[in-house]
Amino acid sequence: MIARESKPDRLNALSDAVFAVIITILVLELKAPHAWTLKALISLWPSAVSYAVSYFFIAIVWINHHHLLQYANIATGRLIWVNFAHLFSVSLMPFSTAWIAQTELAAIPVSFYAGVLVFVNATYVLLCMEAIDRPQSEEVPAHARKIMRVRSFITTGLFASAALVALEYPIGGMVLICVCLLIYVRPEVRTATSRHDRSDMGRGERSPADIAGPPIA
Repeated sequence: MIARESKPDRLNALSDAVFAVIITILVLELKAPHAWTLKALISLWPSAVSYAVSYFFIAIVWINHHHLLQYANIATGRLIWVNFAHLFSVSLMPFSTAWIAQTELAAIPVSFYAGVLVFVNATYVLLCMEAIDRPQSEEVPAHARKIMRVRSFITTGLFASAALVALEYPIGGMVLICVCLLIYVRPEVRTATSRHDRSDMGRGERSPADIAGPPIA
């Protein structure tokens, strides 16, 4: 019997479901104040900050993940397992978010939080390697792949630096994390396109120069 190539549709559906569950768990960590006063509400600022940053982070991860898997034509075994590893790393977000909220952005929890982001970034790099950095993948230009890899190493270094900074200055570590996240609001890495590519884009076709970049990766 000839093995049939599996399309990544089910992989996309599963990933979307996992992201939805992670966001749901994240919001459940928000607890209403016991008192009715404004002071009681303001006292929950660590929870509000950690929730906002984590929600923004997960949104960026999903946008980049969704954009990346458009280039995966076959759900290979390695792609499936690397995707599971990536989802596992993202699933640690609610736990790490709750920890920094409950400890009011203490040093060790914030450092651990940054470490989780490094883990997410690393698994995303592996996902990129399997989805678009394979020798048989010709849809993504080599120059765009190079930009993606450089950006991946830079952001991994920034998150690792944030983990170290947080050990002495937790707020400074959180600020560095937020700055790093802004790099990936747009997942595309645009490279120069030829006149022929521009004419194709004018007819509604997607340019191969639009490539997903790590979220964090």
